[in-house]
Amino acid sequence: MFSQQTLQKHSRLRGAEVTHSVCPYCAVGCGQNVYTKAGQVINIEGNPDSPINEGTLCPKGANTFQLLHNPHRVKHVLYRAPFATRWERKPIDWAIEQISRRIKQERDEHLEGNALKTIGTLGGATLDNEENYLIKKLFSGGLGVLSVENQARI
Repeated sequence: MFSQQTLQKHSRLRGAEVTHSVCPYCAVGCGQNVYTKAGQVINIEGNPDSPINEGTLCPKGANTFQLLHNPHRVKHVLYRAPFATRWERKPIDWAIEQISRRIKQERDEHLEGNALKTIGTLGGATLDNEENYLIKKLFSGGLGVLSVENQARI
């Protein structure tokens, strides 16, 4: 027999939205399920439907949730201006804006025909084929970058 309190309990994942993702660590590309409620990640576990890991995760992959919610997680960038001797803390949004502005400026100043030879890209091994395809299309077709490489080891 179960108590009323026990009967009223349910999984904390009930009602959560599941998003399929890839472990961010090594080149294997293990599948993960990311569970969210109200826009907050509440759990990350191995995806049993993934043909790569069939739901299992190594110790690093199994701790992805703790990485996300670690109070020591860095949520800013360090920036050192040209010729400066000190690093400055800047918000991530500031860094994204700076990168976008500098890519646009570089393209405006050095685009020859539809070829930009002054910027290169390097994709990560945990990206899937679709992500690599989109990166290739964005950088080569969209921005004209000639040096597009992927560091996949699998």
